Amino acid sequence: MSSTELPAVLATTVTPRVGTVRVAEGERLRSVGLPGITLTVRSRPPAREGLPPALYVHGLGGSSQNWSALMPLLDGLVDSEALDLPGFGDSPPPDDGNYSVTGHARAVIRYLDAAERGPVHLFGNSLG
Repeated sequence: MSSTELPAVLATTVTPRVGTVRVAEGERLRSVGLPGITLTVRSRPPAREGLPPALYVHGLGGSSQNWSALMPLLDGLVDSEALDLPGFGDSPPPDDGNYSVTGHARAVIRYLDAAERGPVHLFGNSLG
């Protein structure tokens, strides 16, 4: 037993607490289940129909919330979505535990393929 575990509470029986995720005015959150991953996607309705799609990808240790200030500034130019990479923000860890750059890139590609929104304007920060 680890020194950080209480004898009466095993790690496998502890249910993580769900944190409160900030959602800015005009934003929506949804979960998207894909093979091996579940992604939380933050979106804003575009100012008008027919705008080109944009996908925002946060950096290491970030989340889709990193894009909440930029998304409304561009809502007259693009149809915005920002995702939480697996294990970040409100997205649970990937089933295979792969947190590599390749694993994150694969998650973005899986989402784009499933959403059928491409081609997209891809915005990234740092790792994103």
